[in-house]
Amino acid sequence: MIVLGIETSCDETGIALFDTEKGLLSHTLYSQIEMHNEYGGVVPELASRDHINRVLPLIKQNLAIAQVDLKAINAIAFTQGPGLAGALLVGASIANALAFALRIPILEIHHLEGHLLSPLLTNPTIKFPFIALLVSGGHTQLIRVDNIARYELLGETVDDAAGEAFDKTAKLLGLGYPGGKSLSLLAEKGKSGQFTFPRPMRNSGDFNFSFSGLKTSVQTLIKHTEITDQIKADIALAFQEAVTDILVGKSLAALKHCGLSDLVVAGGVGANVSLRRTLAIEAAKLGARVHFPELALCTDNGAMIAFAGAMRINSQGENCLKNHHANYPYTVKARWNLETAS
Repeated sequence: MIVLGIETSCDETGIALFDTEKGLLSHTLYSQIEMHNEYGGVVPELASRDHINRVLPLIKQNLAIAQVDLKAINAIAFTQGPGLAGALLVGASIANALAFALRIPILEIHHLEGHLLSPLLTNPTIKFPFIALLVSGGHTQLIRVDNIARYELLGETVDDAAGEAFDKTAKLLGLGYPGGKSLSLLAEKGKSGQFTFPRPMRNSGDFNFSFSGLKTSVQTLIKHTEITDQIKADIALAFQEAVTDILVGKSLAALKHCGLSDLVVAGGVGANVSLRRTLAIEAAKLGARVHFPELALCTDNGAMIAFAGAMRINSQGENCLKNHHANYPYTVKARWNLETAS
């Protein structure tokens, strides 16, 4: 069965084709970073308009790459939420229109479900249950994953997400958007031990996170410090070390609490080299394993949505498609609790 995946939740248009027997046939991604960089952040209206221009050409491109005819598609999986309402509506409307025209079923996929399942796309040996650390610009959550559609939220950020804190701190340091990658590159030039930032909620006894205070600490330091290029690099490194320490500590605590030995890391911040290295080292000390998606699949992408749809079909059988035929009116969910994504 061939599943078309459509992802338009924020500022990246992702399209993919996944075959339940052959695996990933194709996936393409268009990023709007250059457009939004001028404004220092995502402009929702511009994001929505750009998705409109990109989705259909990308679908045609994927069909050509996979050498698949449009009529060979058996189901369409699209991101129903969470995300920017206008951006989500673009993907939802095209998915429903196309499914209606082809008379095939649709699968409404939770954006975070796509992320937490994405490491299984290239590493099918990962077995349920496991702990998932979802860490991106909009989300920082620890989730127990018992199976497809069986998710238990253990903890989440009470304010800024880790990726958001990276972007805001990068802006304070005069770096471009998106700031996460720029800050990490700058941190490579930093000297460890020059500055020490707090680790909010590091020892709170639960699995929640907080990063806004860490960002404020950076802001206060910059305000009272003569800033040079080296000082910027030192601050970037100290900030990255603090975020890494918090994420690693909470993740390992979740593994111990649940008595599990597999940790899946997904989301844009999952591409951070320091986080990957430190998590792998510390998890190994506990006899645990850490699984990351390929770097190309850390950001939002259509492959994870197509794969999530295929996983649902494989786990629940084709019966899960019976009540999922395109229909009007359709809805999107700008806010959507993952635990309800059954």
